[in-house]
Amino acid sequence: MEKKRLTDAIVASNHKGEKAFIPYIMAGDGGIETLKTKLLFLQKAGVTAIEVGIPFSDPVADGKTIQQAGERAISKGTTLRLIMKEIETFYKQITVPLVLMTYYNPLLSYGIDLFAADCVRIGIGGIIVPDLPLEESDILRNALVGTDVALVPLVSLTSPPDRIAKITAVAEGFIYAVTVNGITGIRNAFDKTLEQHLANLKEQSTIPVLAGFGISTPEQVESMVAIADGVIVGSAIVEAFHHQDINTIQTLIQASNKNVFN
Repeated sequence: MEKKRLTDAIVASNHKGEKAFIPYIMAGDGGIETLKTKLLFLQKAGVTAIEVGIPFSDPVADGKTIQQAGERAISKGTTLRLIMKEIETFYKQITVPLVLMTYYNPLLSYGIDLFAADCVRIGIGGIIVPDLPLEESDILRNALVGTDVALVPLVSLTSPPDRIAKITAVAEGFIYAVTVNGITGIRNAFDKTLEQHLANLKEQSTIPVLAGFGISTPEQVESMVAIADGVIVGSAIVEAFHHQDINTIQTLIQASNKNVFN
């Protein structure tokens, strides 16, 4: 397995006595011209990496908040090609890895080989494709061989042990441990088996395990970083940016390292 910059960033954060924090934003929500400002703000706020959502008409893994953000982005003419062109104009100012979260259809429309080449050219650190199962990932995986772009897998609470073993064997960047059964969105509680699930993943994986889906409050961030190598926070960040609530974003980021190793 090739070593990737995305993994290095998370490991470096953990070695400093910190847990990784990866916020999710929807590219084009508020206009494509806001993308640079949001990325630079999050970078300055101390995040480990940034997940950049690509708007899509049928986002099967997304809850209401991210669906609405995607609809707002699409209404402003945001496409994968436009996002890639926009990032190209400022990518040298971005020092944290960017992880594109997209569905497979936009990649097919773009062209897999061209997409992979463009990701390398503008310094993308990783790709997450929720509707691309392991068994069908070879075309994209092969296009990324020899590059510094990680194909990040998702592992669900219901994934059986043999499937988890297959996924962790080829995983890159980090293991995206889905913390709920269902779509993204704010949750009040998590499954009682989650802690053991994350422990099992960490035991099997040679790369960091991060928890994501449904994590939306500082308290939830604190509880998740106690049992994982970091967290991904989506809906709460998207909602906060939509309402220009910068304080909430900063509080969530700070919570990822509150009393972590005390």
